[in-house]
Amino acid sequence: MRKKQTTPQSESQIQHSCLTWFRHQYPFLSRMLFAVPNGGKRDARTGAQMKYEGVLRGVADLILLIPKKGFASLCIEMKTPKGKQREEQIEWQREAEKYRNKYVICRSLQDFMNEVNSYLR
Repeated sequence: MRKKQTTPQSESQIQHSCLTWFRHQYPFLSRMLFAVPNGGKRDARTGAQMKYEGVLRGVADLILLIPKKGFASLCIEMKTPKGKQREEQIEWQREAEKYRNKYVICRSLQDFMNEVNSYLR
């Protein structure tokens, strides 16, 4: 009998699972965790409009606007297990950390749960 191969989850699927878990686990904070719409494919006109409106390259995928443990917020970059940060993401991470924001990379729902629980408790 052959093992059934599973398709690895996309970054989007992992992020969706994380948001769903967070909203059930911390319903009273659900409006404080939000996605930053700076990824994905779009046409040139939409990209230009978003840039005009202030979208920045490299910004973390999720931001939790709750100050805790000396940090101003928790910035969460979602990656697949083999995903790598791009240079502009590394630069944004440095800048965010310079201003007392905690920055983490989560590659699974379990990573996300561990980081969020550790940050909030």
